[in-house]
Amino acid sequence: MIPNEEQSALLDAARRFSRERLLPTYMQREKDGITDRALLREMGALGLLGVDVAPDYGGLGVDGVTTGLIVEELAYGDFNISAIVLVMSLCGAIIARNAQPEVAAKWLPRIPTGDAILALSITEPKCGSDAGSLVLKARRDGDFYVLNGEKTSTTYCDCADAFLVFARTGTVEQGARGVTAFLVPSDTPGLQTTRFSDLGSHMSGRGSVFFDDVRIPASHRLGDEGKGFSQVMAGFDYSRALIALQCLGAAQASLDEAWAYTKEREAFGGPIARFQGVSFPLVEGETLVAAARQLSYHALALRDAGQAHTVEAAMVKYLAPKTAFDVIHQCALTFGHYGWSMDLPHQQRMRDVMGLEIGDGTAGIMKMIVARARAGREATEERGAA
Repeated sequence: MIPNEEQSALLDAARRFSRERLLPTYMQREKDGITDRALLREMGALGLLGVDVAPDYGGLGVDGVTTGLIVEELAYGDFNISAIVLVMSLCGAIIARNAQPEVAAKWLPRIPTGDAILALSITEPKCGSDAGSLVLKARRDGDFYVLNGEKTSTTYCDCADAFLVFARTGTVEQGARGVTAFLVPSDTPGLQTTRFSDLGSHMSGRGSVFFDDVRIPASHRLGDEGKGFSQVMAGFDYSRALIALQCLGAAQASLDEAWAYTKEREAFGGPIARFQGVSFPLVEGETLVAAARQLSYHALALRDAGQAHTVEAAMVKYLAPKTAFDVIHQCALTFGHYGWSMDLPHQQRMRDVMGLEIGDGTAGIMKMIVARARAGREATEERGAA
């Protein structure tokens, strides 16, 4: 796609910040393993956070394609910082559509300034992609709901200011129809968190959230009771396209670094770029990244036009993380024995993008979504024994 004038201005600002501010310290932030609040506020001052939040709440109100441009560019410099922008977009959209006015007025303006980190809590120990099987209970008690249970695999678990929690207000037999969403401030009594030791994305602080008689005002319910499942599913089509671009931004950074190295490294009397065994795999990587990028922006353009984009988002969500991992792997091999060093960023990018081969839906789930859309749900579901 070709950015318009407004998009180009935002993209230039994101590109400069990504390359000058984020890229040089990407690996150090991962080693530190914490979310830099001062850096987020700096991004907020530049207009790089909550870009799709409505202007009434301090955002720029840009469309999905423009948000994708910024997410991809920031991921070039720091995959995990870009993830914050992505998650804030998803959470902000859910709050904007479903929160009571006073709740939206309190939380949405804090997203573009970098003063609030929101976390999405859906997954449970026995329930991942099957969000309709959630068991964490939310019981109505007058003007409050009381939450009991556990959420797991929650990103920003130990630094979030509030959690978007999806809990069961109906019976398990009701499935998705019994799931309701709530905004739960992290300082609410009875809420505790633990942090995991992950393969990558250490800065993001994934972990579990425990709810022990956590009382939440009914005003913090997001939307109608029993509508939480449909809210998050609609949001996932958006976030999956953004996730794809996040992974591709990281892959493009490794490609650019690998190309530069092929011109500098000499063997057998000249730069190694002249060997097809070196350059052709990088060309293949560039081609696959470019193709996945176009599909990502197509999905976002459909969203912006108000058209269905579930299939396109699922396609690119399974394609882009795997493509990015493979491309970054090839870039690491291009560096030879240097690529085996922890001093280069390729190993970290591989570990970081691998997490999104799992998060927000595995490749298997994404392929199932596409298969059901093409062949029909009845044709692709298992049938009971005769």
